[in-house]
Amino acid sequence: MTTNRMMPMPPAITVTPAAMAKIEAVRSKSGHPDACLRIAIAGRRGGQFVYELDLVAPEDAPSGDLTVQTAGFRVLVEPGSAANLEGAVIDLDASALGGALRIDNPNEGWRDPVAARIQEVLDRQINPSVAAHGGFVDLLEVRGGAAYVQLGGGCQGCAQVDVTLRQGIEVAIKAAVPQITEVIDITDHAAGLNPYFQPAKKAS
Repeated sequence: MTTNRMMPMPPAITVTPAAMAKIEAVRSKSGHPDACLRIAIAGRRGGQFVYELDLVAPEDAPSGDLTVQTAGFRVLVEPGSAANLEGAVIDLDASALGGALRIDNPNEGWRDPVAARIQEVLDRQINPSVAAHGGFVDLLEVRGGAAYVQLGGGCQGCAQVDVTLRQGIEVAIKAAVPQITEVIDITDHAAGLNPYFQPAKKAS
């Protein structure tokens, strides 16, 4: 017996005229005037989403992507990111050199109160401390009693990372958030400056 998994609905995304003009200009210069804008959420940093935006030729678009039709072109959305992009607005950040796209997303931050409390611990206690060594700690998600974190900057590849995690980060999180029984570091510390990690497709 086979079970059909329901695909998520395409999110409602708005592209402002200024952003549309910027995208059109880039498409023209790229030689692919029919390219689609593809959006995916790669993870989180400081409780905020980290986005991946790319121009993709129609023939290269992943088959499972969701399509949002705007007035001027198609926007492709990675399915696992759809729920967290509902109501997002793609605009032009005029303050950036040359102008850059930005996403105003009403879903930023943690909706899960446990995750929000962990983020508060990271922001107030842990990150100010590890920042002195050029490092940072990101919360990627909470599943059950486990908090999944990623260490970056000076923390990544550090020989003392296990001590830092067990004696500092994990103790602080467990003390402040009793619902958490385990803190899991999913950073690849052997990968140098370019770690690979795969966050869950649906954030809390």
